Amino acid sequence: MSASSLPFMVGANTVEDQRARWERKRSRTAKELLETEHKYLEQLDLVLTAKGTLKPAVLETIFGPLESLYSASHLLSLHLEKGNLGPGLENFCQSLDLYGHYAENLEQANKTLKEQVRKNKSFRRFKKLQETRPQFQGRELEDLLPLPLQRLHQYKHFFRDLLENTSPDTAEYQKLAKTVKSVYEVSHWVQDIFDKRENSLQLLRVQKLLKGQKTQVLTSGRWYIREGWLLVVPAKGEELKRRMFFLFSDILIEAKPCHPLHLLNSNKLSCQAVYPLHQCSVDKVFGHTWSQGGLLSLLTWQGMPQILLVFQLSFPHKTLLLMSCNQQEINDWYQSLTAAVRQLKA
Repeated sequence: MSASSLPFMVGANTVEDQRARWERKRSRTAKELLETEHKYLEQLDLVLTAKGTLKPAVLETIFGPLESLYSASHLLSLHLEKGNLGPGLENFCQSLDLYGHYAENLEQANKTLKEQVRKNKSFRRFKKLQETRPQFQGRELEDLLPLPLQRLHQYKHFFRDLLENTSPDTAEYQKLAKTVKSVYEVSHWVQDIFDKRENSLQLLRVQKLLKGQKTQVLTSGRWYIREGWLLVVPAKGEELKRRMFFLFSDILIEAKPCHPLHLLNSNKLSCQAVYPLHQCSVDKVFGHTWSQGGLLSLLTWQGMPQILLVFQLSFPHKTLLLMSCNQQEINDWYQSLTAAVRQLKA
């Protein structure tokens, strides 16, 4: 062998070695995908056999498209067992939207299931009997309802790993790329459903915390961001005021605790002001004297001198100076407010 041919041979071996590594990783991922798919089907079967004698309308509300999800996964496993990944993925992609619809129905499914357990004595007994089976491993039916959405998250990683270890020159690569794109799109859909649900719960929680109904927190399109206690710097010579602030995507609410001896509202907050963020500008305050337009860095709070970072919120008819003894907290608030105002004005 001539010396001139050696680099070519080394390069060829390197390419072949890389392809061999890809194939080994691909084979391991495909094997794990099939094994976990079998396990997933077993768990879905547990759910489907725990229906009892519920009426068709109730079954549809609780389990939604679960049987269709089972059929789609069963077909995928058959293709995987035969090594027909491409055809399996084509069929599977047609069923991915079912996961989004399942997520949309999950909250109502859990409510209806709890209602049936409470009211339907025969179903309650049947459900309890099913859950004593060793396959349930001490879990309840409620614990198994989120299984499809957990599996969707796993699909993202399996299909992505398969794609990364498949040669772009093969026909399967294009099918895998399409599947990965579809799975990610449905995953974003599902995440958006849960984000909106969590946001609704946060809005409702804050609404219940505020005394009376004058302040309407529950508004379409509003997003909860954060909350916490901050010190309000009043006019010169007055004491600092400790207030609770709730930051949303469009407003900032300032509130103070109701009197602890109040018969109805002792654990609630009284709204002091609602500030529209579209009229707001946020600035950090520096300086060492009032006369120079700044604020003393060294302030006294509860008898102790504190070096504090202060930021200012400016509105057409109001200026707020806010601060905290915790520098990280005030920095986080400053960043959250700045981002919310920027987003609203974009």
